Amino acid sequence: MKLSKKIENCRLSPIRKFYPYAVEARQRGIFIHALNIGQPDIHTPAAYVEAIRSYKEKVLSYAPSPGIPSMIEAVRNYYARLGVQYDPSDIVITTGGSEALLMAFLSILDEGCEIIVPEPFYPNYHTFISMAGGVIRPITTSPEDGYRYAERNRIEPLINEKTRAILITNPGNPTGTFLHSDEVRLLADIAKENNLFLICDEVYREFIYDGAMTTAAILEDVQEHLVMIDSVSKRFSACGARIGALISRNKALIEGATKIAQARLSVATLDQVGAEALYDVDSSYFDATREEYRRRRDVCYAKMKQIPGVVVAEPKGAFYMMAKLPIDDAEDFQLFLLNEFDDNGETVMFAPGSGFYATEGAGRSEIRLAYVLCTEQLSRALDVLAKGLEAYLKKKEKK
Repeated sequence: MKLSKKIENCRLSPIRKFYPYAVEARQRGIFIHALNIGQPDIHTPAAYVEAIRSYKEKVLSYAPSPGIPSMIEAVRNYYARLGVQYDPSDIVITTGGSEALLMAFLSILDEGCEIIVPEPFYPNYHTFISMAGGVIRPITTSPEDGYRYAERNRIEPLINEKTRAILITNPGNPTGTFLHSDEVRLLADIAKENNLFLICDEVYREFIYDGAMTTAAILEDVQEHLVMIDSVSKRFSACGARIGALISRNKALIEGATKIAQARLSVATLDQVGAEALYDVDSSYFDATREEYRRRRDVCYAKMKQIPGVVVAEPKGAFYMMAKLPIDDAEDFQLFLLNEFDDNGETVMFAPGSGFYATEGAGRSEIRLAYVLCTEQLSRALDVLAKGLEAYLKKKEKK
């Protein structure tokens, strides 16, 4: 029996593929500092659980396919505070930002169509675009150039008759790169001039460390082209809630997404009840969380710069960092750390960089770190990483 070409084109996640090796290491008594997955340890606001505890309905019913009206209203009010007015019909509540992405890709891609994506990128972009029959056309960036890409001469040559969209993450996962308003304006102009969609994944919007974030949603002249991806996962440290949103004033796109929404019936009712309450959280929550991540960013950046041979760009947002190591194969290094190395019974997990690229062979010497641990543990984890790298290089020299 044969599997589909679409699923064969998908990859295992570089963030999660080494989980079996981690299980074996833990069974040997090894403590693992997990820097591989963007699971914050910041407490989820109590409003989420309190709203679910207060749920009084005697039947747990299907939610409406586009989302519970009050949940949609919470998203609308959030954007209104950013200066953007959406109608309820512009919003589809989704199972996390992941489903919002998949709905967008399924709605705009035919077999073999292309989406321009700066690389390194969030690995699930590759999976979802492949599932929709599409292909990533990458804009290759590097730590040496700060992972920047918003230039006409880098983007326009990639556009052809198969191009359907430009996809950006701002601030970026995995690089922490922050696009300024003039850069977002340029990308919007290119999309408009070439009749493309501009898909903006802004799920880390609250976490900018240098400068202020201006959402792409304020660009009134490109609303037919604009698709916003939203989520409560990282904003409210509620990854397990699985609530996101697909937002666009392009009625044809929303109609397409609604077909998918109706086919999958609905998003979990109780998760929507809890997520709705999160949107009433005071802004001081974000201020405190942002400052905590800033401290972690500073520790991570300082520690990585001290390791000989490492090339790293300072992240300006989100809570990730890409780093180029003086090695040939980050996956082999990760297996070494899990199978052969420990420092006083401790080792480290990261996400190997090649899975964040579409270009064959790119990123093999890079890793992504998620600085989601408290500063004390993060500092220790990076010390273990440095010792592991030293041991790995010595092992390679002996061969």
